Amino acid sequence: MAALAEFSVRGFDSATLDAIAVAAGFTKGAVYSNFGSKEDLFYALMDQQIDTRSQLVADVLANLPADASDARTALGTRLTGAIVANREWQLLFMDYWARALRDPDVGARFADHRRQVRASITEAVQQALSSTVTTDVPAEWVTFVLLGLSNGLAIEELAEPGVVPVELIGEVLGRLVTVG
Repeated sequence: MAALAEFSVRGFDSATLDAIAVAAGFTKGAVYSNFGSKEDLFYALMDQQIDTRSQLVADVLANLPADASDARTALGTRLTGAIVANREWQLLFMDYWARALRDPDVGARFADHRRQVRASITEAVQQALSSTVTTDVPAEWVTFVLLGLSNGLAIEELAEPGVVPVELIGEVLGRLVTVG
């Protein structure tokens, strides 16, 4: 993931498609033939991350152990592990998020994309809800809590690697989702 590495080291604004192309072993023309702009490349990276996370959430919720404590541990370990393992993505996401807050045009596209992200994750949550996995709150709320925890804990993990307890997300979500 040359683009992700370049963005995370240099920041979104300082990274160039030339440098990304060189790091990836491509020409700038080859990069532009696939992505019309750095923004398009960022959103492709975001889509890839979200697809991976949505699938992770769906897999974890669909395969929770029957024991509630084991289910919380499994959920927390997998989701926190995704935060820790994706330091480069977290850096880029936070950088771009700040950019979106400062620029209304960027912000509008970012907000639209985030709505799509929430819809995708909510769908995964709804699919996971069954007679053995239930919640008393709307699936959309579970999504907001999941994203809020993920993004907020990523900030803490970036600032101080290893500080976020692996079971934390599972324990918090275990208050919203009942297994058994």
